[in-house]
Amino acid sequence: MRPRLVLTLAVLPIALAACGGGGSSGTPVAPSVADATADNRAVKSGGTLNIALNADPDALDPSVSTTLVGREVFASMCEKLFDIDAQATLVPQLAAALPTVSDDGKEVTIKLRAGLKFNDGTAFDAEAVKKSLDRHRTWEKSARQADLAAVSKVSVVDPATVKLTLARAFTPLTAQLADRAGMIMSPKALETGGDNFGASPVCIGPFKFASRTSGSQIVLDKAPDYYDAAKVKLDKLVYKIIVDPNVRAANLKSGDVQVADQLATTTVKGVQADPNLTVVSGGGLGYYGLTINTGNANGSTEKPGPVNTPLAKSPQLREAFELALDRDQINKTVYNGLYEPDCFPLPADSPYRSPSLQCAKRDLAKAKQLVQASGVPTPIPVTMTTPNDATNQRLAQVIQQMTKEAGFNVTVQTAEFVSTLEQGKAGKFDTVLNGWSGRVDPDGNLSNLITSRGSNNYSGMSDPGIDDPIKEAAAATEPAKRAELYAKALQRAAEVRGVVYLYHNKYYLGMNKTVAGVQYFKDGLPRFVTAGFAG
Repeated sequence: MRPRLVLTLAVLPIALAACGGGGSSGTPVAPSVADATADNRAVKSGGTLNIALNADPDALDPSVSTTLVGREVFASMCEKLFDIDAQATLVPQLAAALPTVSDDGKEVTIKLRAGLKFNDGTAFDAEAVKKSLDRHRTWEKSARQADLAAVSKVSVVDPATVKLTLARAFTPLTAQLADRAGMIMSPKALETGGDNFGASPVCIGPFKFASRTSGSQIVLDKAPDYYDAAKVKLDKLVYKIIVDPNVRAANLKSGDVQVADQLATTTVKGVQADPNLTVVSGGGLGYYGLTINTGNANGSTEKPGPVNTPLAKSPQLREAFELALDRDQINKTVYNGLYEPDCFPLPADSPYRSPSLQCAKRDLAKAKQLVQASGVPTPIPVTMTTPNDATNQRLAQVIQQMTKEAGFNVTVQTAEFVSTLEQGKAGKFDTVLNGWSGRVDPDGNLSNLITSRGSNNYSGMSDPGIDDPIKEAAAATEPAKRAELYAKALQRAAEVRGVVYLYHNKYYLGMNKTVAGVQYFKDGLPRFVTAGFAG
């Protein structure tokens, strides 16, 4: 574990935006997701597209990768059995059609596209699919085991058909196979690379891996064996690692890169003002919030135990802490009004989000009453761990200032992003700021995150009122029934308050106006298969 930095942030005189109403005249205009997908300009063949990433991805191995930036790179070189379209609808990708499911939901048959080749020329067939899926679900180092936990067996029916036998009906399976769990790797490269497959990954995709310089860049070349190679216009993609958001925006303005991912909300307005640049938005499926350690005494996958902090011991104080927060002010003060305040992990426009799920507004008077009724002497100590970037530190300061008014004394510990995740999994925290990039099926935002002993359940929540409805919803097929069950689980989770959700973060992609054909959907992953420079 990397050493953490401990920094006590004094309560600063931060000017909090007023509640209600629209943004001020200085607030950037939030671009539409459709701005990217509607760009159908013709593109010319050739050229190198330089793309700035906000972080260095972890291993480029679909079985072990856990980062959003890793998913961004995979989108150009590792296709999946399924994908989503501009409407966030599941569609076939390497599969020939959506799967067929038996009446009991325990047999899933997938037809595969014929005549495809991996980027090393190896033929794509059912045996290759089985090899990758078995690696994802059984390899001890795989981070996909939870994604495919319902799958007990993968069988080859014929060269163009695989059958998945499930231990239980699991409706979200297709959505799982539209992410890293559905990425199929070259069996030849798996044999050669073994555990080090990520050092020289080979999949099916419009671009193939060429090289990587750690902390600097990842280079992909156009893949000659790609089944739709005529659609691919660019010769090369160069992903440059530029962590500082101001430097990322500056490089976009200077032309050193033509695309910049995850623009900080503080830089969006400046990029929009440049006549040579445009900004498009994606994402919104994920969330960000404050996780409170309520029972993670020995690690997120271990049996919950007592945690000796005021917030852990008192649901009453957790409610007071949340009531002291004003999500609208946080959005305006920290994010220029460009995010979507919310108190639940499912987006407001999700078909699985019940209208009954409503958020309470800030109620400082009630928060003070709850603090007084708890009998805990004020100021009540709370330690908050946060990633050490400027935006998260500003968020921490705003939370610190708001909750002080209710009787809390928040001390902030900063650490590298990866270290905050390590501390979260190990249960070595009081509260921690963290988020989730989001999945198209609601199960991907809930299972393993708020269910008992899930690896990403940093809070250590363990409650049948949460677990049982989520498990039932995963076996149900009707969206209305699933929405009803998720509402029950989320209402209970809101009472436990292991996570205080703050907002759904949109992703803002800056591009030079000469770039066309980029696809940018609600998963926030830029797709460059049809991208190029306008002719």
